[in-house]
Amino acid sequence: MSESIDIRQLNARIEQQSSFVTNLVTGMNQVIVGQKHLVESLLISLLSDGHILLEGVPGLAKTLAIKTLSQLIDADYSRIQFTPDLLPADVVGTLVYSQKDENFHVKKGPVFANFVLADEINRAPAKVQSALLEAMQEHQVTIGEQTFPLPTPFLVMATQNPIEQEGTYQLPEAQVDRFMLKVVIGYPTLEEEKLIIRQNIKGEHKKVLPVTTAEEILKARAVVEEVYIDEKIEQYIADIVFATRYPEKYGLAELKDLITFGGSPRASISLAKAARAYAFIKRRGYVVPEDVRAVVHDVMRHRIGLSYEAEASNITSEEIISKIVNKVEVP
Repeated sequence: MSESIDIRQLNARIEQQSSFVTNLVTGMNQVIVGQKHLVESLLISLLSDGHILLEGVPGLAKTLAIKTLSQLIDADYSRIQFTPDLLPADVVGTLVYSQKDENFHVKKGPVFANFVLADEINRAPAKVQSALLEAMQEHQVTIGEQTFPLPTPFLVMATQNPIEQEGTYQLPEAQVDRFMLKVVIGYPTLEEEKLIIRQNIKGEHKKVLPVTTAEEILKARAVVEEVYIDEKIEQYIADIVFATRYPEKYGLAELKDLITFGGSPRASISLAKAARAYAFIKRRGYVVPEDVRAVVHDVMRHRIGLSYEAEASNITSEEIISKIVNKVEVP
C-alpha cells in the first residue's frame, strides 16, 4: 500500500516537473513540421543524460531540430561541421602561444557547450571522432596538462548521411555504442510536405524564445531517476538484451547465424534509462512494458552486429529486434 502512495506522490511531482515538456514540444512544433518521433527522441536523450545519433537523408530538419531545442532552453549551443581535414584540436581546443606574455594559453573548442551538433560525423577521420566520443563518455576534456569539465547538461547530437558513402569514415561499432539512441528519420507525410512548402514560401520562420533553463532540466532529471522500474520490467529488459546474445535460448535459433554480437550491458542500462524518460514524458511515475517497446528500436539498432549471411539476405537489425520483441515474454 505504501508503494502505491509513493507512486501517487511521484505522479504528482512528475505532473509538476514535466510541464516544461509540453512547452518544449509546442515550441518544437512551431518550427518543425511533423517529425514527432525525432522530437520525442531528443527529449528522451535530454532527460536521461544520453547522446543521440540521427541518420537520415539531407533536408529532414535534423540540424534545425537541435538548434530549435537549444533556443528553447536557455543554454549554449555550438555546431561542428565535420570534414576530412578536421583535427581533434578543432573540436576540443588547443594550447595557443602568446608572444605578449611568452606563455601558452588554453583556447577551448566548440565542444564546450550544452548542446553540440556534430554535423555529418562520418565525414571526419577516426581520431576526430574518438576525441568527441571521449568527451561524451568522460564529460571532460584534457588540453595540455589541464583537464576541464564540460558544462551540464551536455548533449551531443550527431548526424550522419546514409547515402553517398564515398569519402566517409564509418563510425566503429564499439564507439557507436556510446550513443544512447540511434534514430532513423524518414520523409514527412504528403500533408506535412504541403505545410512545409507553404511555410517556407511565405517565409514564416517563427522565432522561438527560451521556455526553460538548464537548471530545470537538471531538476527534471532527478525526478526521472525516481521513476519506478519493477523487477519484472528489469527482467524484461535483460531478456531482450540477452536474446540478442543467445537467441537460441529464447526459441529464436534462426537468428543465431545472423548476429555476430549482441547488446552490451550498456544496452541494458540505456534501455532502462530511455524507458524511464519515456514514462516521464507520458506523465507516469512507473515504467510499463509499452515504454520499453517504444524505445527498444532506437536503443538497440546500432548495438547488434550483423553477420555476412544477414547482409547477404538484406536482413536489418530492425527486423531482428522486432522478432525478439515479439518473442520475448511480456510481464
